[in-house]
This record gives sequence, structure tokens and C-alpha cells, in this order.
Amino acid sequence: MLSGKNRSTLIKGITIGVIGAICFSTKAIFVKLAYRESPVDSITLLALRMLMSLPFFAISALYASSKDNNQKFSGLQWFYVALVGCLGYYVSSYLDFQGLQFISAGIERLVLFIYPTIVLLISAFFLKKRITQIQWLAVVITYCGLMIAFWGEASFQQVNDEFIVGSALIFGCAITYAIYIVGSGQLIPSIGAAKFNSYAMTFAAIGVLIHYFVFSTGSLLNQPTLIYVYSGLMAIVSTVIPSYLVAESIRRIGSGNTAIVASIGPVSTILQAYFFLQEPIHALQIVGTILIIGGVLLISQRK
Repeated sequence: MLSGKNRSTLIKGITIGVIGAICFSTKAIFVKLAYRESPVDSITLLALRMLMSLPFFAISALYASSKDNNQKFSGLQWFYVALVGCLGYYVSSYLDFQGLQFISAGIERLVLFIYPTIVLLISAFFLKKRITQIQWLAVVITYCGLMIAFWGEASFQQVNDEFIVGSALIFGCAITYAIYIVGSGQLIPSIGAAKFNSYAMTFAAIGVLIHYFVFSTGSLLNQPTLIYVYSGLMAIVSTVIPSYLVAESIRRIGSGNTAIVASIGPVSTILQAYFFLQEPIHALQIVGTILIIGGVLLISQRK
């Protein structure tokens, strides 16, 4: 049985993870709204998001490094922080933005949230971490819910080449984000959650901007006003705030549990898509949602 202090840490970690997941889930809504507003390409939209996020992360990184108790990164730590950051918020985000051109926000979130399973498998096979029975049970319940909700969503959409391409892109996003979650779980204990997140996100933003300036023909200066509004909301609500919350949740309860708790994200996206994008909610989605919530609650009762 967990002690009072450990249980409090667990509950706080779960709460922080849930809030972070809900904030992250708004990203798909803002992206779809932006695509409705203008034929903006994915890398331009992603570049605007990261450009508006960059000052927050850069200032936070400098502040963390200026503390008296700051420990300088080794050369290998610099490499891993840059690699993990770029995988999680450059490559992963690019695949996500590309995929959202072809599928609904609800489908995007359902496919993306295969990543907790990938996190646990990576941890088991590469880090030799034992997957507990409660984790397996929570994953089974959660993904039964995801599969039922996915089936309900797919049944009401035309399953064509674009649907398959979009789903494949989001699946690639899930893999790279899972690597980020595992990698951050290894780096945060020695670096610190806030410092890791600040530098990882700074590297990711730089990667996105380099990609934009090398490959994009779009303009950052001649977009409709609402594109800048949605990009700003993505930067603050869907990027800066949740990235720190997720990093803190990983510090408190570990990457595996944070990944499972974050399965509340699809529920949030489906509800937001209904209200803001007028995407319908079907009976199977409701059943799946109940199972997802059950899996998340089960984690909070972990012994």
C-alpha cells in the first residue's frame, strides 16, 4: 500500500498529467480551425506556433542555467536533449500537422494515443523495466475504449487513401512522441523537469524554423489575422503550458504512468471537436470514452 506522502505525489502527478493532456488536446482543434480559415501549409503553421513559443522556452532555459545550483550539461547530455526535443516537438509535430490535413481531430487524437503502449514496450524491451499488472490492465481497458471509439468514428467517415495516409502520419507521430516520453523520463531525473523542457523545446523550435526557412515557400508575415490568433493560442495553451505540466508529471509519477494518464486526451479532443468543429459524437465514442476514463482512474488506485 502506498504511504500518505507517496499517494499524495501520485495524485498530484496524475492531476498535473491530466491537465497537461487536456491542454495538449486543444492543438488539434486550433490546427483544424486554422486550416478552415486559410489554405496555410502545415510547416508555416507549425513555424508560427514554435516561433511564438520560442521566447518563453529560451528565457526559461537561460534562467535555469543562471541558478547557483545549476549543473552544466555534458556533451552527451546536450546531444540527447537536442535529439529527444527534436523528435518530440519537431518531427512529431510536423507529422501531426501533416496528418490533420486528411483526417478529423477526433480520429487524429485516437490514433495518436496508441503511444502509451509504445512507451511501455520501449521501456520493457530497451530499458528492461517491468510492466506491472496494473499497468497492463489499465492499458487494456484504455485501448479497448480507444478501439471502440475509433471504430465508431471510422464507420461514419469515408475510408479512402487520404484517410489511410492521414492515419499513417499520425501513427508515425505517436512513435516519435513515445520516444520523447521515454527519453525525457531518462533525462529529467538528472537534469530537472523545467530545465530539460526549456532546452528540449528550444532545440525543437530551432529545428522547425530551420526546416521552414530551407524548404517552405509560405510566408510568416502575410497570413490572415485569425491564423496568428490560432498560432498564438497553440503556442501558449497547447505548447508552453502543457509541455511543463507533462515534464513535471513525468518527474512525479514516471513516463509510463504519465503516458497512460494522458489517454484522457482523446476524450477532451472529441468533446472539443463537437463544440468547436461540429464533428459528430457517436454512441461508440461514448462507450469508448467511458472505458478510457475507467483506465485513467484505475491508475490513481495503483498500489
